[in-house]
Amino acid sequence: MSDLTNVLTSEHPILPQLAQRRSPRAYTSQPVAAEALQQLFTAAGSAASCFGEQPWRFIVGSKATSPEAFGKILATLGEFNQVWVKDAPVLAISIAKATFSHDNNPNAWARHDVGQAVATLAIQAVELGLQIHQMAGFSPEAARTAFSIPAGYDAVAVFTIGYPSAAATVPESLRERELAPRSRKPLAEFMFEGGWPQVQDERYDQAPV
Repeated sequence: MSDLTNVLTSEHPILPQLAQRRSPRAYTSQPVAAEALQQLFTAAGSAASCFGEQPWRFIVGSKATSPEAFGKILATLGEFNQVWVKDAPVLAISIAKATFSHDNNPNAWARHDVGQAVATLAIQAVELGLQIHQMAGFSPEAARTAFSIPAGYDAVAVFTIGYPSAAATVPESLRERELAPRSRKPLAEFMFEGGWPQVQDERYDQAPV
């Protein structure tokens, strides 16, 4: 079932899964089946990467099947995020391998590629009636300690996976954010055909806060 809450209105037509992708804080208690999780991470694995390195790694904690891991991931989050994240059925940590496998040189594009993988996963999630919410508000050091993440691998972000619920299920302080209309910068502010814009043409003042 499609999530039609706060569907993005865009300047030009885009795939409906892109317009419907959002970052909810309200989730139902419905578990995410193992098959659905495997589909999501298979989608992530299909993303492009420099030299085909596929530098992404993921630690997944499901309340239904790996509650200890779920609790460990939850504990890495800041207090603000823990308030609502605890109700999500699945948590995951995205991790980047910092070096190339073929020559052990630093991979400056690893985090870029991990981002591509998670973005691809997010679109597959919409197709399955799921949504994810990515967060920077966590402790990479705590994640490394909790899961014995080895040197050379860096925790990038934490994200929820689950079926979105009504905004009324989150604390009142978060409901406004849950229901706030989604908007994006006009295309002219970030697509510069032919070269970088001159100062008089820049319109950063038009960007929504």
